[in-house]
Amino acid sequence: MTEHHNSHEHAHNHDVCIEQALETAEAVCSEQGQRLTKVRRRALELIWQSHRPLGAYQLLAKLAEEGFNSAPPTVYRALDFLLAAGLIHKVESMNAYLGCAHADQPHKGYFLICDECQNVMEFDYQDIHQSLVKKAAEQGFELRAETIELTGLCAECRAQESSES
Repeated sequence: MTEHHNSHEHAHNHDVCIEQALETAEAVCSEQGQRLTKVRRRALELIWQSHRPLGAYQLLAKLAEEGFNSAPPTVYRALDFLLAAGLIHKVESMNAYLGCAHADQPHKGYFLICDECQNVMEFDYQDIHQSLVKKAAEQGFELRAETIELTGLCAECRAQESSES
């Protein structure tokens, strides 16, 4: 399991993960014959910088503050590009976007979302995906998209809740 955006991590160096995400993005875009334009790059950087799922309008506000085109289509085009390139994930239940730590590897992202701190942890298990595809096929159903988001309390919030009792 890969943990993302943990507000409880005090020793985490955000600059390193942002730098790695941007390097990976450049490599992925180059491999796909795409360009990581200024607005796409900055959107990705802001998504990683927040270390929390970031909504489109939050991203729009941050980009507008920095002088980028503040029209919603600009942000949505950048988000669509980043999603299609596999550089970010959309956390559907939060209607927000999260940087993908495995952008250079094809995978399905499933999420554990803490109800208390809103921390999101991504995990990737191909056996879950294969099982879903198999079960759908058994019903004659062609699976085109899947969203798995589990909510509860993360270990840190559970520990804090126990210590307060």
